[in-house]
Amino acid sequence: MVTYLLVAATVFVSWRAFGDRKLLERLILWPPAIARHRQYDRLVTHGFIHADGQHLLFNMITLFFFGRAIEPVFVGRIGHLGFVLFYLSAIVVAIMPTYFRHQGDAGYRSLGASGAVSAVLFSYILFAPWSLILVFVLPVPAIVYAVLYIGYSIWMDRRGGDNVNHSAHLWGAAYGVLFTVMMEPRVATTFLARLLSPSF
Repeated sequence: MVTYLLVAATVFVSWRAFGDRKLLERLILWPPAIARHRQYDRLVTHGFIHADGQHLLFNMITLFFFGRAIEPVFVGRIGHLGFVLFYLSAIVVAIMPTYFRHQGDAGYRSLGASGAVSAVLFSYILFAPWSLILVFVLPVPAIVYAVLYIGYSIWMDRRGGDNVNHSAHLWGAAYGVLFTVMMEPRVATTFLARLLSPSF
């Protein structure tokens, strides 16, 4: 239920912002608005708007499938509200390094749920490292995808120039792993055991 609500809220707000430039500018992560005007809500609201339909669709498909998979585990331990707070805090944590890096940059803006979606995805990978993830219709083991994803994100974050916040992807992924292990420490040993026993 929580995953459905998060997807619905993100689609609705993004759709509204597509046709309302003023709303988009109010919700987007713009560092000076936070540093000078204390609009701290932007640390969360930027995760509910997207650059275009493709950006929105990719994030929401990922959230829909992997969020539904891990939600029961989270709800069983920290409740529905806990899962909501995990997702919202992932939006904030994933963007903080970017915010501090561009704190004085009036020309910088960032938007999208990618950081939080990465947190959800990597939490899922902890539970099922050998499950198959479709990447452009090609089935890839989740752990292999994770390694490629991290490697590519690090490379592109250093390279820059593609208007994608790869830093948020990295920090979101790290936060998803850390939060999950803190919530359920046994998942770390289970992950290692499953990693050593490949099964597709």
